[in-house]
Amino acid sequence: MTLNFLELKGIHKKFGEITALNNVSLSVSKGEVIFIIGPSGCGKSSLLRAVNWLTPPDKGEVWLEGKIVGSLSSKLTIKESKLLNSYRARMGMVFQQFNVWPHLNVLENVVRAQMVVAKRSQAEAEAKALKILDEVGLSNKIDEWPDHISGGQKQRLAIARSLAMDPIVMLLDEPTSALDPELVGEVLSVLRRLVNNGMTMLIVTHELGFASKFGDRIVFMDGGEIVEEGAPKKILSMPKTQRLKMFLEKLNITSFKQ
Repeated sequence: MTLNFLELKGIHKKFGEITALNNVSLSVSKGEVIFIIGPSGCGKSSLLRAVNWLTPPDKGEVWLEGKIVGSLSSKLTIKESKLLNSYRARMGMVFQQFNVWPHLNVLENVVRAQMVVAKRSQAEAEAKALKILDEVGLSNKIDEWPDHISGGQKQRLAIARSLAMDPIVMLLDEPTSALDPELVGEVLSVLRRLVNNGMTMLIVTHELGFASKFGDRIVFMDGGEIVEEGAPKKILSMPKTQRLKMFLEKLNITSFKQ
């Protein structure tokens, strides 16, 4: 794996008096799958949104394939904006609350961004959309409206829309937390396929069983900082810090202990 495929250096972010991220640095190798865990409000989502500059940090840098992402200036030039958008197009973002477009059917949800952002023809965009929708198990739902499909199907649609842009990194913010328990497996099966295909991914999650089985690394955050990180089974069975031990005990995690 190529080192420093994605690099976060000294990321700081404050919202008023609240410090969301405090000097966070993280190196991600190409093809690596990193699960980010921690208590609510610890900075997990802020970190994910800083990667593609949806929430620009106050200080720090993000590098993708050796090139810097974003600018700390309050007003981006046209050139900087275009460059940032080109980087964002290479980082698929999947949100907790799906964020699919309710006024477009399933097929159009995957086609529209390709035509607007990637400048593909409708025929090209539709061909790609149909292929990806088949891969995520939605080929029989292409004419349905988002309001008429389940939460698990909406999340798979959101993933399909991101994949249609040919991202080199996927950023997923608690992709299963808004789902009923019986629908979680639908989304995890799609993520499992992405893992097996070598997609680089940063995933904020509470699905520790999935993280243990399919992650290359788990990052534990608290108070806007990375407290501990390491190989999934090791970090979950033998946490080094008292803070992580307490977090796992609160979740009643016993299945990872030796």
